[in-house]
Amino acid sequence: MEFKSKDEKRLEQRLEELHKDVSKKQKFEDAVASLNSLLRDHYASASPSLRKLYYGVVCRVATVLKTRYTSPGFWAAGLTLFRLAQSLVSDPAEKAHLLSCISEAQQVVHQENDPPQPSSSPNQGYLFEGHLTVDREPPQPQWLVQSNLMTAALAAGSSSVPGLPESGNDDSNNSESAVNLLQSLIDNLDSVFPPGIMDDVRGAPRVPPASKRVVANLPVITITEEVLKKLGEEAECAICKENLVVNDKMQELPCKHTFHPPCLKPWLDEHNSCPICRHELQTDDHAYESWKEREREAEEDRKGAANAVRGGEYMYV
Repeated sequence: MEFKSKDEKRLEQRLEELHKDVSKKQKFEDAVASLNSLLRDHYASASPSLRKLYYGVVCRVATVLKTRYTSPGFWAAGLTLFRLAQSLVSDPAEKAHLLSCISEAQQVVHQENDPPQPSSSPNQGYLFEGHLTVDREPPQPQWLVQSNLMTAALAAGSSSVPGLPESGNDDSNNSESAVNLLQSLIDNLDSVFPPGIMDDVRGAPRVPPASKRVVANLPVITITEEVLKKLGEEAECAICKENLVVNDKMQELPCKHTFHPPCLKPWLDEHNSCPICRHELQTDDHAYESWKEREREAEEDRKGAANAVRGGEYMYV
């Protein structure tokens, strides 16, 4: 039977706490930093059972990173931990697993620190009125691009139309070519028509993210025992699915739904609505806000017309 000193029992308790803390986004980085310190100071003198516990917590960090967190900062913290743990463990299987964790973390951190750079190929001149220029050939104007696309699409589709001369190509290839060219033409309509003219044709525009000013001014509340009692023991952040605890900081949307600030920010960087009820926040996109205002006015007009019909204001002859 292995004898455990008071210090070892305290370390076990601390490691069990860290095992839970790394699953909480707000505590992850502090928990990883504490685990680094414990590894440096106590791993060498730890018993075999305690070393297994250390390794288990490190593996938990790897699992959490792979399944929950995508922030490069979290992965950088994990990378430091994996390197330290790999240098300390002696079991070959543990070393191999930690090496794979290091490799994956390096890929994530490397992609963030060294984004792909545009190729810097030397300038290639072009013939202009019989002379080779020094500069690159300027891009064709959009009206010419679209004109060429339309001409090519009509030419590709002509062989499949009865009464028109055959081009000698297979009909299915011609049809597919025509479809691809027409799709390219449709995809570039925005560059041909003035801004806004296609909104009514395509319907609702793509929803932009919430206004940065609005997000910055969202209130932050602290979960108290009284609030937690009202919410219930199973209350959780709807994004990370972590249960709420006393002293949790929560950001509150106008609809009164609350979320951890580190969870809500990535969502509002891409969306402008509450993840639960879809209540919309203001955006910085003037075109989208104008479209929303027109939609509100149109909806009011439709309701007014419907009310007038029900009230008998319109007479039909």
